[in-house]
Amino acid sequence: MVLALMRENKYITRAEYDSAVAAPLGLHPGASELSESQYFLDIASERASKKLEDHQSSGSVEVYTTIDLRLQRAAEQAIADGMQLVDKELAARRKRGKPAGPRPQVALIAIDPRTGEVKALCGGRDYASSQLDRVLSKRPPGSVFKPFVYTAALNTAIAGGDPVLTPASSVDDSPTTFEYGNQTYSPSNFNHQFMGRVTLRYALAHSLNVATVKVGEIAGFDKVVAVAHQAGLNDDIQPTPAVALGAYQVSPLEIAGAYTMFANNGVRVQPAFISTIRDQSGTDLYEHQPEMRRALDPRVAFVMVDMLQEVMRSGTAAGVRARGFKLPAAGKTGTSHDGWFAGFTSQLLCVVWVGFDDYSELGLEGAHSALPIWTEFMMGAARYMQYGDAKPFPPPPGVVRVAFDPDTGDLAGPFCPEGVPSYFIDGTQPKAECAPQEIELAPTADGGFVQRVMPVAQRLGDIAR
Repeated sequence: MVLALMRENKYITRAEYDSAVAAPLGLHPGASELSESQYFLDIASERASKKLEDHQSSGSVEVYTTIDLRLQRAAEQAIADGMQLVDKELAARRKRGKPAGPRPQVALIAIDPRTGEVKALCGGRDYASSQLDRVLSKRPPGSVFKPFVYTAALNTAIAGGDPVLTPASSVDDSPTTFEYGNQTYSPSNFNHQFMGRVTLRYALAHSLNVATVKVGEIAGFDKVVAVAHQAGLNDDIQPTPAVALGAYQVSPLEIAGAYTMFANNGVRVQPAFISTIRDQSGTDLYEHQPEMRRALDPRVAFVMVDMLQEVMRSGTAAGVRARGFKLPAAGKTGTSHDGWFAGFTSQLLCVVWVGFDDYSELGLEGAHSALPIWTEFMMGAARYMQYGDAKPFPPPPGVVRVAFDPDTGDLAGPFCPEGVPSYFIDGTQPKAECAPQEIELAPTADGGFVQRVMPVAQRLGDIAR
């Protein structure tokens, strides 16, 4: 069109027009090694414009963002490597005759949990082919929402509750149908495996669905939603049984902001993209000050961090340690339609999402999709002293560490030496030591036997009777 107008207005001859039209376009493929940082810059530009609305400036301004280009490079490399693994897994699924869906996408956001400063952000695999920023897209968070359920449970020690729930409290992880209003809800566990009576600490570490819904029911689904709203999650989240399993949609940016209350001693920090804005004379028009508010009692926040560390130690996120990441850290996997991982050290918090834009089911657990990307990114970040100098999470006043028997919830003692160490809000820890137990084989109706464990005191009582 431009060439035709140039010919028509006699800027070029017909021969020059024919030659130019016949020549290849020669579009440059783009060589910026930080091209994916454009996702960050798009958000930063929009935020800067809003902050300048109240300032009259006739000239240009200098905008300083919070991005750390070292971490941005680490994020892009982690995504490039991690999504190759996802692609291979989906290709293998295709070979097995299963639908693999379109090309999977990814989102990563990393923030300083103490200040809220966003240090790295990728809203997709390739900004040139898709400018949709998936960090802002709402999707069901699945099990990365579960910490808010257990937070509501632990809050019973502060706000009062009957019963008061602790990491040693137990629920029955068996098939259950929950009733809410005129509807029923029958969740299942991964691979339809049920564990029977389990402690809250175990249920979170192994991401047991039915047990988690029961915890939410005991604590109160309204209390779960209140915790989520206090953490900054959106108002569309409703107090139904499905809320316990992350059925209501949130964005990775929301999850990152919400998890700051765990990583920051119960203080929720608003994610920020702009550090400073200055006018031509060097005067500061805007300077970032962290937007903070108390969202949790620090004792509740710390006990939750301790339980989330168990997720990495022995639970669904043990792959983080197996891949070589050794810094003190806590986090949670998530699997719904998509794969999620949200985790943090004392210095850095990162959320990764993997899924399809068309909302079809990814079919890969967060541990096999988002977790490898998170781990590689955090290992890349740890190469820099600012992020590699992560310290263990310090316990606040008012918490105690004791070992409890996972079968009885009692204080571990000589009759149950295999205790599980855990932090408790002081006053809620088990007080009585577990009693000696006897194991016997009880006959079943089909002619077999089942192992039965009972306290010795109860057995002696049976004998006396």
